[in-house]
Amino acid sequence: MITLTQGIMVSIFAIIAGADFWLEGFYIFRPMIVCTVTGMLLGDLRLGIVAGGLTELAFAGLTPVGGTQPPNPIMAGIMTVVLAHTTGHTPTTAIGLSLPFSILMQYIILFFYSAFSLLTKKLDEYADQAETGKFARLVITPTVIVSVVYGLFTFLCIYAAQAPMKGLVNAMPTWLSHGFEIAGGILPAVGFAMLLKSMLKGKYVPYLLLGFTAACFIKFGNLMPVAVIGIALAMIEFERAKNNRDTQQKLREVEENVANGGEEDGI
Repeated sequence: MITLTQGIMVSIFAIIAGADFWLEGFYIFRPMIVCTVTGMLLGDLRLGIVAGGLTELAFAGLTPVGGTQPPNPIMAGIMTVVLAHTTGHTPTTAIGLSLPFSILMQYIILFFYSAFSLLTKKLDEYADQAETGKFARLVITPTVIVSVVYGLFTFLCIYAAQAPMKGLVNAMPTWLSHGFEIAGGILPAVGFAMLLKSMLKGKYVPYLLLGFTAACFIKFGNLMPVAVIGIALAMIEFERAKNNRDTQQKLREVEENVANGGEEDGI
């Protein structure tokens, strides 16, 4: 059961995260942060952290490309935690259940993208007339509108409609709930695979194999040793890349000196 106070606090956070997502400023809209903060506000920080890790993996490779927009990460993060908290389902199942809310919110954002394009003509007029005050207010207005919509949408979903939402989820047949669980389990793997498809290079494959082996076949009490190994490998790669850049810079300087002639050549 989500109380009115919790619903207001989560909605306020949704307003902040929505503004950040619109401006892409501090990246607090990422599911890892959204889920963790939502879980903390609902009094279940552990659930928020677990859901955040799973949801972040699912959205790791989902980036907007032109007019193609992925599901909204803020609502996916919030609703994953809320559904898992209120219905008792696992975070894996809740990821699949949160997608309709996430997709609906993204359609609302797409509407704003189109609607706010009508403001550009007015902005050009204010810029030509050097009316900086009106220009600034008109630039800020879309951010305020979008942020408030995030808050209202979140409040309606997690508090106002929590009873029918909970009843609908609990009324689902076992086979359907199991289907959402399977889908939620697959999504993190798909998201990570999409990320690797765009970022993986041949020289990084050994690191991937080392991490996979350490995480899957070495019996650690937790994944902290794997994280430490990853940090160590990242530091090694960083120093190697830095040394390569310094070496290339020195070679370029030597080539420029040779091409321009040294001091001993005279003028």
